[in-house]
Amino acid sequence: MSRIDAKFAELATTGRKAFVTYIMAGDPDDSTSLEIMKGLPAAGVDVIELGLPFTDPMADGPTIQLAGQRALDAGMTLDRTLAMARAFRAGDDSTPIVLMGYYNPIYSRGVDTFLTQAQEAGIDGLIIVDLPPEEDDELCIPAQAAGLNFIRLATPTTDDKRLPKVLQNTSGFVYYVSITGITGAGEANATDVAPEVTRIKSATDLPVIVGFGIKTPERAQAIASVADGCVVGSAIVDLIGSGKSPAEVLAFVKGLADGAHSA
Repeated sequence: MSRIDAKFAELATTGRKAFVTYIMAGDPDDSTSLEIMKGLPAAGVDVIELGLPFTDPMADGPTIQLAGQRALDAGMTLDRTLAMARAFRAGDDSTPIVLMGYYNPIYSRGVDTFLTQAQEAGIDGLIIVDLPPEEDDELCIPAQAAGLNFIRLATPTTDDKRLPKVLQNTSGFVYYVSITGITGAGEANATDVAPEVTRIKSATDLPVIVGFGIKTPERAQAIASVADGCVVGSAIVDLIGSGKSPAEVLAFVKGLADGAHSA
């Protein structure tokens, strides 16, 4: 059982919804980013999505694009991202880490080498947004064979014909994108999300976690109440980008976590 599977099993026994956060590795610099990451579990975070900086983040809006650029400008690399995960693991062996990003840096490293290094660094799962199910042999199947969950995105445009294909090799959880568009755009609406979550859950036993467009504790509570949990990324990254201290960022995260956990 992976750390992701164990975390969701634990949450299920307590009837609690999951709170997942996204931060960009190395934003605004190595030490600040690691300090924030280390503080996330105590702030109520159940699963950490760690962004891998990339020059062409096609699914992301300005907030996360700028975070990636700040990280790259500060010298962040794939090796340093994995080193950040290892440093986190030195003090926390239970909180799942999902590496989220794009395929190019992994392809450049070589899939087998990358998977060995990711596993050694304590990475538990991957969300690679530019690899569709038709490319599962490229990374998804090898990742699962190496013991890493491969988490797929479903969206408002994933119809009933497409959904089985999206779900066929997904593990860990399903990430439902609540809006049509890029990260940081629009607001998630529980009324719109609820029937989509029900539709996805009728096709899989995996937890369904909703992300994109969640910016307040109230919205986190509303979305978590109709799903198995929620993800907040841009709102946190925005705060980091504004120069707030790690303590201020973590206080904001705790408010969001409390909202989601009250669902």
